[in-house]
Amino acid sequence: MDTHIKRNKELNIWEALIPVFALIAMLAYNVLFAYNGPDDDPLAGSNQFVLLLGAAVAVIVGIFNKVTFQAMIDEVAENIKSTAGAILILLMVGALAGTWLISGVIPSMIYYGLQILSPSIFLPATMVICAIISIATGSSWTTSATVGIALIGIGGAIGFPLGMVAGAVISGAYFGDKLSPMSDTTNLAPAMAGTDLFTHIRYMTLTTVPTFTVSLILFIILGLTIDIHGNADTSQMLMDIEKSFNITGWLFLVPIIVIGLIFKKTEPLIALFIGVLLGALFALIFQPQVINQLMNVDEMTFKSAYKGLMNAITTETIVPTENESLVKLFKAKGMYGMLGTIWLIICAMVFGGVMDAIGALARISQALLKMAKSTLGLFASTVGSCLALNITASDQYLAIVVPGKMFAKAYRDKGLAPENLSRTLEDSGTVTSVLVPWNTCGAYQSGTLGVDTIDYLPYAFFNLLSPIMTLIFAAFNIKIKQLVSTIKE
Repeated sequence: MDTHIKRNKELNIWEALIPVFALIAMLAYNVLFAYNGPDDDPLAGSNQFVLLLGAAVAVIVGIFNKVTFQAMIDEVAENIKSTAGAILILLMVGALAGTWLISGVIPSMIYYGLQILSPSIFLPATMVICAIISIATGSSWTTSATVGIALIGIGGAIGFPLGMVAGAVISGAYFGDKLSPMSDTTNLAPAMAGTDLFTHIRYMTLTTVPTFTVSLILFIILGLTIDIHGNADTSQMLMDIEKSFNITGWLFLVPIIVIGLIFKKTEPLIALFIGVLLGALFALIFQPQVINQLMNVDEMTFKSAYKGLMNAITTETIVPTENESLVKLFKAKGMYGMLGTIWLIICAMVFGGVMDAIGALARISQALLKMAKSTLGLFASTVGSCLALNITASDQYLAIVVPGKMFAKAYRDKGLAPENLSRTLEDSGTVTSVLVPWNTCGAYQSGTLGVDTIDYLPYAFFNLLSPIMTLIFAAFNIKIKQLVSTIKE
């Protein structure tokens, strides 16, 4: 909320767009041509350096427009500083995945989920479950890091494409994130637009509920029509899970406690850290044989227990199994596995920081604002600005703050109530951030769920449809609230 938008009168719109065009061109070549082989992964490092190349182009543009290199570095430092919480949460998610694997928490979720969630209802059920958890916790990130991971495992075991399952998880998680009064973006958007929280939430349901309904119908249709190949092996898979772990309902205490802490408004970082410790404790109590197997010892000692737990928290852990379908489910990468995602976030913040420092973000938003000749044009410019900032600034908060500050007066001048702006900021800024691989949200969700952004993007129906829905409402003047004058005649 305290973000200062940098302006630069020396910079014109075409100069502001040079780094954007350069970045898009380099990323397109990198993904479509250079790293398009079956064993290639552009997110393993090459895309990170492409972001730095894009930042270098922005630096050159800035120097030619009288912006000092030190000013750019200072803004980059501020941007990276703002991601400290996200980076620590990512590390905790990696650690949590490790201890929840060896403790049997995730295998137990998969074991019971395979018996409860049939293929025909799995996708819509996944979306609804994640929506409920996200509304309760106010965090799409926490939802993905807890039930999301388990649902990915269940979906993969049944035979669903992981991108499809991740799309359902993200669709539900962002529905709750948008509407929960405990969500940071739900509080940020009305603050930027100049309305109150609950007016914003009530007004947002007008577009959010229809979008959720359409998305749910699409997942129901997918669930009824997709050909699932893994269902026949479910009984054998259940037996193999029981062979590797002691399956018990007591293990559900760990996620219940973590979600309960979030209910009580505990900081997500603290709640996840407690989840890591609880996972380690339950591993000692319920799965000593797993630790012994990982450490290749017959009897547990303090040293072997310590090393087993620390390895699960920090590095890759693989619980041996003869069932090929369970190999990926019995693997966790720990904190080490999150370093690629953290690397991506830092490089994205470098690009976004330089773009902000040279005044490019403000210039692009101003150009979009000038295109708003009608009510629909104003809404479309807001949506376009949010999308552009999610791509260029790589941060959903900037995608809410910058357009919020830029467009607030324009909405008032057109006689539109501020909740129109706050709703549009959420319909386009909050939900589309997860669709950009180098955005902090896209990088987080991809790293947490273990599914590339490009794989889940076509199935993130709620996120894709939200900005379209808000434009439909604007085009047909549906529930577009006007400012009410307080002056009596």
